[in-house]
Amino acid sequence: MSIGRIIKVAGPLVIAEGMRDANMFDVVRVSDQRLIGEIIEMHGDRASVQVYEETAGLGTGERVESTGMPLSVELGPGLIKGIFDGIQRPLEKIREKAGNNLTRGIEVPSLDRDAKWHFYPTAKPGDKLTGGDVLGYVNETDVVKHKIMVPPQLSGVLVELSEGEFTVSEPIGSLSDNGKTVPLYLMQTWPVRRGRPYKTKLAPDMPLVTGQRSIDTLFPIAKGGVAAIPGPFGSGKTVTQHQLAKWAAADIVVYIGCGERGNEMTDVLNEFPELIDPRTGRSLMERTVLIANTSDMPVAAREASIYTGITIAEYFRDMGYSVALMADSTSRWAEALREMSGRLEEMPGEEGYPAYLGSRLAQFYERAGRVKVLGSEDKEASLSVIGAVSPPGGDISEPVSQATLRIVKVFWGLDSALAYKRHFPAINWLKSYSLYADTLGKWFNENVASGWTQHRARIMALLSDEASLEEIVKLVGMDALSPEDRLKMEAARSIREDFLLQDSFDPIDTYASLKKQYLIMQLVLQYYDRAQEALARGADIEALAALPVREDIGRFKYVEERDVDMEYKRVSDLLMLQMEETVSGREDY
Repeated sequence: MSIGRIIKVAGPLVIAEGMRDANMFDVVRVSDQRLIGEIIEMHGDRASVQVYEETAGLGTGERVESTGMPLSVELGPGLIKGIFDGIQRPLEKIREKAGNNLTRGIEVPSLDRDAKWHFYPTAKPGDKLTGGDVLGYVNETDVVKHKIMVPPQLSGVLVELSEGEFTVSEPIGSLSDNGKTVPLYLMQTWPVRRGRPYKTKLAPDMPLVTGQRSIDTLFPIAKGGVAAIPGPFGSGKTVTQHQLAKWAAADIVVYIGCGERGNEMTDVLNEFPELIDPRTGRSLMERTVLIANTSDMPVAAREASIYTGITIAEYFRDMGYSVALMADSTSRWAEALREMSGRLEEMPGEEGYPAYLGSRLAQFYERAGRVKVLGSEDKEASLSVIGAVSPPGGDISEPVSQATLRIVKVFWGLDSALAYKRHFPAINWLKSYSLYADTLGKWFNENVASGWTQHRARIMALLSDEASLEEIVKLVGMDALSPEDRLKMEAARSIREDFLLQDSFDPIDTYASLKKQYLIMQLVLQYYDRAQEALARGADIEALAALPVREDIGRFKYVEERDVDMEYKRVSDLLMLQMEETVSGREDY
């Protein structure tokens, strides 16, 4: 333990001397108020400490005490349904103890030390165990079976293991590790800045199905993949993340509100318990962990929040679960990094951000992946990371957006112009991309329909052609287009309005299975192909554009999943009939 004295206070940055025996990233307690902080720079016996609480009133000469431990999180039963701040302090427990405002220096354990959990052992004394092996489980909620694992750094023979009611601080058994008996608990701790280990990382060749057509079809994300959602204010970042949290094929959701406005975070805290999990019919909170670190909280804690969140997400991944992490937003995190860098008087990079902005972002996003987890069993699990980016004025040429785009493989670019037109999700199909699309194409072709990738390519081509034709229309008007180009415009409009536009508040349209997505694509492209044939046979473009069946195609997305096959056949037959009538009427004429 190292004890020093404050020689300088600059906002959340405190410089202390006499800290020669301390280490980088040690947690420290500052002054008699015992404010929590972390060492982020060492010069001889001087340590620069970022304090995670308000530093008003601190003076020189006050005591700084190192705990000798890095900033760590407590991992165990009690995480699910929990609401924590950026350094994993339980906000509800703090409110019970100190009221609605955070009290400086308050010390409340992250996991409740009084709560009893019934532990059901699955391992037996005498078993040879390694790090990651499951000892047993706790039914944390009706949805989540919380698996209690051997900590990654331990291995040996299980000496004893008991069933019963335990708190997270009571031993449930012991393990003999190289002749040394080590107690086992429901809880383990892990430093937030170090990724939890795994056996091997697997190729991202399976999609994370979200039920959102513009994502699954045009810009899919892989299980264990990373995506960014940049967009200006009001473009729908938060609603998109809510949809992904609700519908993505993930067992556990970790939501980090990093530096967001207090009223927005309040909306999240109010809405998440009311969101119904479609798979269980229960509250979405029963498989969710919330990290709430609003913009009015100390800026240094914002910098730690995303590491706290991703360490918790890795813990559930190690149980064998598919985990989705939402970070909203990494721009606020980068601003905290910039402020601390400025106070440290480091050489600024572009727009004042530190030169290491890109590497810090990469360290965060690279902790995602589909992996084989530690343990004797051959288990796969995944951690997918979706980060919102809030560029000032929606300008994605700024450093945080550009550094993020160099790392992530999926870019869902939100467009305020689409949002103002009430087109949601407002993902701009001309600016967005997914580098997983080709890799995942094989999976879609084998598991959904053999024509999936071909249909996707045709839809993307029609949308691209529409953008080119719109420039001509703006200059010389729609009448200047040939019938073939008019038809392209009509097909593209159908793609936009009947396929990409999705109502998150409609009980049916809020989620579309992959099969239903394929059938809608099929109907839109059937209309385009049949209309091309009809044009070649002399049909009138105005008649083709006004076919009554187009309304049936538009309503197809509101069809119940159980009825899609029957409705698809009806609309397809009706399309053929009306096309033939249009051509026949023209030929008779």
